[in-house]
Amino acid sequence: MYNDNEVKMPTIKELQAQYVTNETGKKVAVILPIKEFEELLDDIEDLAALAERRDEPTISHEKLLAKLKQDGRL
Repeated sequence: MYNDNEVKMPTIKELQAQYVTNETGKKVAVILPIKEFEELLDDIEDLAALAERRDEPTISHEKLLAKLKQDGRL
């Protein structure tokens, strides 16, 4: 069971994927609805951005709020 903080990967059925097969029945391509394809591309871009920034230093939410208040942004 998933909670609100967990990401649930869609199933093939949920993606409405269709397979293209060759003469021997081997799957060689996938057809997806454009909406599903674009959402997958967005997810890939988000994951790439996370991977690029994984070694950056982090600060707590409380410290971020304090810094924003100190700078007059909150």
